[in-house]
Amino acid sequence: MEDWENPLAEAIDRAHKFVMSGTLSRVDWNAELVDGPAAEGVERLKAEPGERLWVGGVTLPKALADLGPIDEYEFLVQPMIAGHGPSLPAGLSERLRLELVDHRALRSGTMVLRYRIAH
Repeated sequence: MEDWENPLAEAIDRAHKFVMSGTLSRVDWNAELVDGPAAEGVERLKAEPGERLWVGGVTLPKALADLGPIDEYEFLVQPMIAGHGPSLPAGLSERLRLELVDHRALRSGTMVLRYRIAH
């Protein structure tokens, strides 16, 4: 792992995580299993006190984008192109209109872009 990746790895390691799965019966790594349909689980978590919920990966955000419980999107634009693999936009059932809320550049060259759903 590169030195610039350590703060991100440490933050992820410390964070309390929620796992939504139809096949797992238990989880570890500071995580809690959320039962039921994904959209209902996210709405329950959003109703609890605390800070933001962050959803990672491609499969769950894609499903949630179609169901509507996502208020904001944060994209990390890395200074490399993979050329393959899944992507969020490729699986959306309809176009999402977004408005830029915040942006910043990291020392690594990664751009962090935060958008909210435009109404």
